[in-house]
Amino acid sequence: MNQSEFAALRGEPSYVWRAGQERRLSLMAKWAPLTDARVLVAGCGVGIYASQIRQRYSERVQAFDIEISRARAARQAAPGALVAAGEDIPFADASFDVVLSHEVIEHARDDRRSIEEMLRVTRRGGRVLLFCPNRWYPFETHGHYWHGKYRFGNSPLINYLPKRWRDRLAPHVRAYTAAELRGLLDLDSAAIAHHSRIYGGYDNIIARIGAPAIILRNVLHGLEGTVLDTWALSHFVVIEKR
Repeated sequence: MNQSEFAALRGEPSYVWRAGQERRLSLMAKWAPLTDARVLVAGCGVGIYASQIRQRYSERVQAFDIEISRARAARQAAPGALVAAGEDIPFADASFDVVLSHEVIEHARDDRRSIEEMLRVTRRGGRVLLFCPNRWYPFETHGHYWHGKYRFGNSPLINYLPKRWRDRLAPHVRAYTAAELRGLLDLDSAAIAHHSRIYGGYDNIIARIGAPAIILRNVLHGLEGTVLDTWALSHFVVIEKR
């Protein structure tokens, strides 16, 4: 798939539904009561997750994205999807039972403010489901800049560099350690109900080479919950509003 015009600033959203997305939706449903819930998809892309949640769990799904074209596309899945930024979510306090942020805060102008806003629009006892990049994954999946030119694709070992060097190569996106994520939260108003690191679905690789890639994926998934998930693709954090 060729990069979109927003690839450098916003990353690429999910365009099709495959095993990787199915697995992540299962995690969401495990850690938050989605059935008949008021759900907000914050940074919805073209609406893939909003569509599946609406079809399977609840019609009370709202969504927004900062890019006009993506918000328009998402309206097929979440009618009324808005154009908005995560730092200024256009909903009242305590409007939602569940807020989903799927690989979005790394692109936000202010990631701390974005999490504060997601918690503001979540009711007491509700949950924010947050997926974001793990700093120790061996590849920066959002590409990098070299001599001022953006290069799309997986860039090896950039996130292992000292931060000042890493941020010169990838100034357009963040990657997080577990400690950095905890540092974004006001633990007086929210609690971490669950935090894990998860490997990817690797659907593109499986489509190309088949069974060997399936075996590799299953092995990697088996490492989750052990010290060897240090190098997993993403953090999955469940934040409960006190």
